[in-house]
Amino acid sequence: MDKSINIEQELQQVSWVEEPKQTLSMHPQKFALWLFIVTVVMIFAAFTSAYIVRRAEGNWLDFELPSLFWVTAGIILLSSVTMHWAYYAARKDQINQLRIALSITLGLGIAFLIGQLVSWEALVDMEVFFVGNPAGSFVYVLSGVHGLHIVSALIFLVVVLVKAFRYKVHSKQMDTMEMCVTYWHFLDGLWIYLFLFLLLNR
Repeated sequence: MDKSINIEQELQQVSWVEEPKQTLSMHPQKFALWLFIVTVVMIFAAFTSAYIVRRAEGNWLDFELPSLFWVTAGIILLSSVTMHWAYYAARKDQINQLRIALSITLGLGIAFLIGQLVSWEALVDMEVFFVGNPAGSFVYVLSGVHGLHIVSALIFLVVVLVKAFRYKVHSKQMDTMEMCVTYWHFLDGLWIYLFLFLLLNR
């Protein structure tokens, strides 16, 4: 009797050891993208916190933000719409629509950058310079660093567009498309946040 009990215990131990463990996994490139996004969030959180602290210290120049910032905000929101259009076209294997939507998104992204540069010219016309009063410096830094990330997103977008023309983006190969959509929507939302932040904290 004792011997049979020992055998059952040993079998239970063996089955427990050999039982496969379920692990949660994520695509390594997607994981790296999310880590990068978290890093960018921390950078801009530091910038906006520094903005609030420095503003409270005084010697702060009040000025109106360039009206073109409203236009670029509209452009970036529209680009999110066209990017989502591209995403759904890819999921449905509508390759021609995918190419069109990505091309429009690329054009809107370039238009956004041009609009930001023209906004800088408007700031100079208002005698708001990068060097001088910190209020102007923060506007240049926030919009400039965000613009650099938009450049990286445009490069990513070009890569996806080339893959779309080579039939390498479709319902069975969505990883690159999903990462591009995630990054693009994040940067779009980030600019809306920064724009509202600047409007409410002048």
